[in-house]
Amino acid sequence: MNYIKAIRRFHLASTVWFMLCTGYVFILALRQAGFNWLAIFSLSGYWALMVTLLVSLYLFAIFRGAPKGHGVQTEHPLTSTKYYMAFYVSTPFLGAIGGVLAMTGQMASSMPGVVALGTIGATFLTWVFIDPIASSVELLAPQPRRHRAQRLARAKERKQRAQADREQLLANILEQECENESRWRSMFAYKASRLADLLAADTSDLAEAESEVINIGVEAWRAGGLACMRQLRAMASEAFRQQYGRRQFVDYISGWWDGIGRWREPSLVLT
Repeated sequence: MNYIKAIRRFHLASTVWFMLCTGYVFILALRQAGFNWLAIFSLSGYWALMVTLLVSLYLFAIFRGAPKGHGVQTEHPLTSTKYYMAFYVSTPFLGAIGGVLAMTGQMASSMPGVVALGTIGATFLTWVFIDPIASSVELLAPQPRRHRAQRLARAKERKQRAQADREQLLANILEQECENESRWRSMFAYKASRLADLLAADTSDLAEAESEVINIGVEAWRAGGLACMRQLRAMASEAFRQQYGRRQFVDYISGWWDGIGRWREPSLVLT
């Protein structure tokens, strides 16, 4: 665990160093091109793009440097070792050291630029080219290739099993809904016809009809909740059309059932 913490902290330090070197080279290039400091700081959009790219690179480095499980160690016997990880996270500093060694016979004033370029070159070469190539070459060996194929096959099997479970659950739900609808249709066939008759009553009789409609709604709620009430309302509308033809159907049910269970009154609908 101490080794893992040390690697993570060193990785963070090396990445921050890489970002600083990149920023220094960028500013140095602008200065050499004749830009003044005001113009440099005004290029906020380009700075934002650079920061985004550097943060993306940093996240890639963090995930690449995270501890690997036993399965990945089997597939990557070289790049998952402690020695390789130590080399991987220290690449920016190794590039800086290389830049210092390359300063033989040059002016000391050019040292910061050479060190920064050495850091960027070594980091880019290792993180973007060497590491992906090494990881790919490892998979060419028989055992890593076989282990990877088995891991992918197990992952595919788990995904297929999860998909089958979801489909089975959905099928069970649909089957249960069909059974409920069939049972409710048989149970409330007479009630639906009675609701149609009550809704066709004269305006003077609506107060008396309301009480019976509410009682039927409570019965439907107790039998199957909101779904049963919705089905009974649809059955009542269908029965009304069958019994009274083109006569206008006024949906008093939605208002009279308001407050029963989870039933809520929508806007008054004429159908």
